[in-house]
Amino acid sequence: AGAKDDTFSVLDLAEYTKNRPWWRKIFAPSSGSSAEKYNVATQLVIGGVTGWCTGFIFQKVGKLAATAVGGGFFLLQIANHTGYIKVDWNLVQQDMNKAKQQLKFHSSGNKMHPEVKSRVDEVIIFLKKNVILTGGFAGGFLLGMAS
Repeated sequence: AGAKDDTFSVLDLAEYTKNRPWWRKIFAPSSGSSAEKYNVATQLVIGGVTGWCTGFIFQKVGKLAATAVGGGFFLLQIANHTGYIKVDWNLVQQDMNKAKQQLKFHSSGNKMHPEVKSRVDEVIIFLKKNVILTGGFAGGFLLGMAS
């Protein structure tokens, strides 16, 4: 009778984790909290560096966006003043009143959509599990915005 040749391949998890990128090790879905993996100094450095980078980029992009919006508004005012553009202020006022009514209608219920609520809960749980990392990020973000 035909004997089966059972061959198995061995998966070396140590080699597998060495070959994985560092961000997958840190941010994997089942990675747990950073407090379980890293000491306090490492958490503060990781949070601080990522926060500083984020704050610095946010500052630069914010300046660029503010310049673009301000410049566009300035050009529109010049075009309005010189007569290239005519603004129907009555229509603007009607649209503003409609928007105010819609805001009052949506904010009167004060209910949060279930999907948004679940995402907010996930963020709160993450922040509670990674307090030191979050604190380092917040400090680094503020330093990045200031520099």
